[in-house]
Amino acid sequence: MNFFEVRDGELWCEDVPLRRIAEEVGTPVYVYSTATLERHYTVFRDAFAPRKVLVAYAVKSNSNLSVLRTLAKLGAGADTVSEGEIRRALAAGVRPDRIVFSGVGKTRRELAFAVEVGVSEINVESEPELDLLSEVAEVLDARPAITFRVNPDVSAGGHAKISTGKSDNKFGVSFSEAERLYAKASADPHLNPIGVSCHIGSQITDLGPMAEAFTKMRGLVERLRASGFNVPRLDLGGGLGAPYFDSPDPPEPSVYAAAVEKVLAGLDVELVFEPGRVISANAGVLLSRVIHVHERPEGRRFLVVDGAMNDLVRPAMYDAFHDIRPVTTPRQGANLAAYDVVGPICETGDTFCRDRELPPLDSGDLVAFMTAGAYGSAMSSEYNTRPLVPEVLVKGDSYAVVRPRPTYEEMLAREPLAPWL
Repeated sequence: MNFFEVRDGELWCEDVPLRRIAEEVGTPVYVYSTATLERHYTVFRDAFAPRKVLVAYAVKSNSNLSVLRTLAKLGAGADTVSEGEIRRALAAGVRPDRIVFSGVGKTRRELAFAVEVGVSEINVESEPELDLLSEVAEVLDARPAITFRVNPDVSAGGHAKISTGKSDNKFGVSFSEAERLYAKASADPHLNPIGVSCHIGSQITDLGPMAEAFTKMRGLVERLRASGFNVPRLDLGGGLGAPYFDSPDPPEPSVYAAAVEKVLAGLDVELVFEPGRVISANAGVLLSRVIHVHERPEGRRFLVVDGAMNDLVRPAMYDAFHDIRPVTTPRQGANLAAYDVVGPICETGDTFCRDRELPPLDSGDLVAFMTAGAYGSAMSSEYNTRPLVPEVLVKGDSYAVVRPRPTYEEMLAREPLAPWL
């Protein structure tokens, strides 16, 4: 469920018409719904009741400070993959003991920062990283809590580029390494191993691969405990999909939680989850305006909008589907036509979709790219020297610009000329 709905022939976000935001802020612009963020987080968290779990929201899916603060006020933790994301989480009010630090290539500086801050866990992904963390902890006279991210060799995810759990993916240690490394860390006076973790991919709509991976992780916990090791925590990652309108809806969080409980029945363990898009995806849209329609004599019809691949790269990078809705409801009985929806960037890859059936649209019309709250603004850029797309957060009948569109002067001022020029 989201809080974008049609009223009086116009698409609204909660109690604010999207047309008003377009007129006052300009387009393209991301618009987020507070009510949707809050509902999706609480539904996910409450699905596991009465069990208390750490829900560490995946910051990479949408890292806007106001989005993070909205979730932090509800008690959300943060799954982070860089020093910058840890700093964002802290700035948004997430407590250090609710921050998870993941990532396959953590630097010495990043590890030192995480140790000094006192994050809840550092997910170690290789033996070289384990050795580096031990060195860092010794210098800082600390004993950070760690888990080992294990690669369960299970394929899942909505696209090859977001599948992370196969043996040929770069993430995590293998099962053959995990027990040896856990023993090594347990013998290290500078490390405090507290559990194991996994994450097999993103946009997962079939719980079968998850159940397979979780079953393997349960077996690992039991073997480690049988060997005398303390394993109080199991981090099962994220990956539960969001509905993108072009495929069957993913399972509800309640169904996901029931599947987890079935696999882990009787296992006394503290659980951590790292959901991202299931919370943020349907909480946002990218609002864009039609520049013009270019009809070729041979029949190709291009709908050129002012949003581009630098604003929303998912279609170009992942062949991702986004439902496109006119902000003004088309007249009843309007005939649909096939459009190639494209942006103004000088690349053929700047194409959102081909042959999409849409109602008649013309220059100046507004359209909303739905389910754009995850991996939209967070992956945006200033390619082609296009100003970074602004972000707006709506709450009830109010809205605020929570990331302004930079001016060209501000963009150019960030690049001082070399002194010899």
